[in-house]
Amino acid sequence: MHSDPATVRKILTELGDTWAVVGLSSNQQRAAYGVAGVLQRYGKRVIPVHPKAESVHGEQGFPTLSAIPFEIDVVDVFVNSELAGPVADEAVTIGAKAVWFQLDVIDEAAYERTRAAGLAMVMDRCPAIEIPRLG
Repeated sequence: MHSDPATVRKILTELGDTWAVVGLSSNQQRAAYGVAGVLQRYGKRVIPVHPKAESVHGEQGFPTLSAIPFEIDVVDVFVNSELAGPVADEAVTIGAKAVWFQLDVIDEAAYERTRAAGLAMVMDRCPAIEIPRLG
């Protein structure tokens, strides 16, 4: 229910190519770093969102979603489930079109709030796994 194939496809192919990756830093050992690289190879612009606001994969970082001075299409969330709800709420506030919670990031209440606000949402999935499957 939280990751039906139609929603996965819609987010990856229809809702826009500017992705904010919350939790993305320059630490190459972290999953976010590798996933962001895959997204870039598939034509997505990946904006790092991390308290350090580091540049990653050639893109300037920002400390929060609200600090980004341009439109974000999809917010990809690489934080613990306990912290993910406020990120989803901020995605709604900034006018994102979709929220994507990574593998093992689950917050049912945040999912319901985000969907009720009209955003597409996927939970407990990885876009780097899903995007090559689209063919």
